[in-house]
Amino acid sequence: MPGDLVAVHTGETIPVDGVVVNGHASIDQRVLTGESQPAEKGPGDFVFALTIVLSGDISIETSKTGRDTVAAQIGDILNHTADYRRSLQWQWLQFVDKMALPTLASGILTLPLVGPAGALGIMFAVSFPYCMRVIAPITLLNFLNLASQNGILIKDGRSLELLNQVDTVVFDKTGTLTQEQPHVGKIYALAHYSEELILSYAAAAEAKQTHPIAKAIRQEAMDRGLKSPEAEEATYKMGYGLHVKIGTHAVRVGSTRFMALEGLAIPTQIEVIQNDSHEQGCSLICVAIDDQVAGAIELHPTIRQEAKQIIRSLQQRQMPIYIISGDHEQPTRKLAASLGIDHYFAETLPENKAALIEQLQAEGKSVCFVGDGINDSIALKKANVSISLRGASSVATDTAQVVLMDESLKQLDKLFDLSKTFDTTMKNGLRVMVVPNIFGIGGVLFLHFGFLPAALFYYLGMVMGLGNSMLPVINDQKET
Repeated sequence: MPGDLVAVHTGETIPVDGVVVNGHASIDQRVLTGESQPAEKGPGDFVFALTIVLSGDISIETSKTGRDTVAAQIGDILNHTADYRRSLQWQWLQFVDKMALPTLASGILTLPLVGPAGALGIMFAVSFPYCMRVIAPITLLNFLNLASQNGILIKDGRSLELLNQVDTVVFDKTGTLTQEQPHVGKIYALAHYSEELILSYAAAAEAKQTHPIAKAIRQEAMDRGLKSPEAEEATYKMGYGLHVKIGTHAVRVGSTRFMALEGLAIPTQIEVIQNDSHEQGCSLICVAIDDQVAGAIELHPTIRQEAKQIIRSLQQRQMPIYIISGDHEQPTRKLAASLGIDHYFAETLPENKAALIEQLQAEGKSVCFVGDGINDSIALKKANVSISLRGASSVATDTAQVVLMDESLKQLDKLFDLSKTFDTTMKNGLRVMVVPNIFGIGGVLFLHFGFLPAALFYYLGMVMGLGNSMLPVINDQKET
């Protein structure tokens, strides 16, 4: 109940929304916010249900429980959000349905001219679009197979059709355009210490840690060819940092809050650097040697290697690109500039992401949204086409029409190519069916064909349409 105290330990999931009243912890909020970097929480900080305590122990004064929590409210909004696709019918089935009256009319109008057998033959020939009820699913199945071979899971066949109509692509920032693991930017060394010493000590302290920050520090040390010394007597302190012994030195690695908790003075230079880093959307890890803060390591978000190429290829398709992020203005603007994207929305709440999608749709745009977090799920449901990545939150992958199975954006361009080829194949299929049936109609009107010859031309058109539907598979096998 609200007001109750809840104790949560390392490895446990926080069951309520509330305020930390005692203890410190490092909390994985990725499932809710999409941010891969653990959040440091202490007394007075707010925490959310469904997030996980990676390390530390905290007591939480409950504010919201059950259906009142932020995670549950997002789910409730998602369940009551109108689905763009719910009332959407596949355009080829719409086309077939509209042919019912013309088919009947053709028979009635030609009955006095060619008699019952001829009129029935013309009705049969005119109804050739009904072959699409057979050919369209086969064509779709072939393209779903081609997509799966390229690491693309298409859960809703209509998305192949809708993708060809998309003229605007919107990306979530964190976890979609950026990777889980950050990378080391600058290394700040104070007093007589060197950057190499600061980095090697930090890598030694983080040697047995598995979180993204530890991996980033170790990777930078490896890239610089530094040999990390052996760390002894390693202890993790309350979710904020590490205290190890390296040779004769006591080394601490962690946040400024961890340093303060350890009773160490934070140099003014480090405070200035930290403020600037946070404004830039970066993290700062301090390194202390023998009870003195000796330096700091700045960690930057890592842009996906394939992101620039994918953005460039989408722009070559004359598609405007947008970024939507819950992050601050400056880091979002910086990311947009580095990727060559002109449009972005920063500091956006989950429900506002969906409103921005609707705003773009109201301007006449057909929107494809690419996201990976619970906070993206409402926008995913609102978009004309929704795409997520394997490894994203289960809500995002459940909601999305398309899932990129290699956990990257590499196949996004291929997906749009498949959509375009699918549309071309469907149109060509209709064309190749028209020709034999025109001969059938002409034969009935001018050569006095009966029903049987007209039916033969009808089935010839169907066979040609089926052959056309198999061409993409045949061409793909030839290429491979």
